[in-house]
Amino acid sequence: MFELVKPRAELFGAWSEAHREWGPGLHEDGFGIGSNDDVDTVEGFRDWVARMEQDSGELWWIVEDEEVLGGIALRAADDDRVHRVGHIGYGVRPSARGRGVAIWALGEVLRHAAALGIDPVLAFCLDNNAASIATLERHGATLEAVEQHGMARVRRYAIRS
Repeated sequence: MFELVKPRAELFGAWSEAHREWGPGLHEDGFGIGSNDDVDTVEGFRDWVARMEQDSGELWWIVEDEEVLGGIALRAADDDRVHRVGHIGYGVRPSARGRGVAIWALGEVLRHAAALGIDPVLAFCLDNNAASIATLERHGATLEAVEQHGMARVRRYAIRS
């Protein structure tokens, strides 16, 4: 079954396999990778994991049998990124999609957000991402707006506990 685990350097091999599956230069929602992060070397990866521990929010990897299936982040209520990208961001590696991974992980993190008093939880997704729209709406998300963010049309949802 799926589990949420904190990023750890010991999972470098499993994480690297998932990272390669996304392909070079593609954004991986839920992992918190910045454009200057070196995640391809063991040393750089360890530094990145250490920085993730210092972040103002929380980050988990979605794991099944020591395989990293995706990542999900919960940003703190006072994080200035919330109004641009939401409290929650998640991504599932291509080979693990369609198995309910995101639905399960979002439910787990929404419980965590409720315990922290984050209500409503804001979440954004691309306007053409049918899978993410379905995942959010399955958890009772209410569409608040469709916005233009640069070249992308983005949906902003609120999920109330």
